[in-house]
Amino acid sequence: MFAKRRKQLTELSHAIGITPPNLSILNNQKVRAIKLSTLRAICKHLECQPGEILEYVPHEEAPPS
Repeated sequence: MFAKRRKQLTELSHAIGITPPNLSILNNQKVRAIKLSTLRAICKHLECQPGEILEYVPHEEAPPS
């Protein structure tokens, strides 16, 4: 979505008040949770909906013991 909107991570990090390393973690899909206020700020700045930047991926279930 960053590339689609022609935005740099550093520009977005300054605009929404999140550190570049934390934004990089989000961008690289290494995050396990996100604050709704952060998601709202990203969507507002990128002019998109949460579904355009989030994807649900179910965890693999552990085998029965």
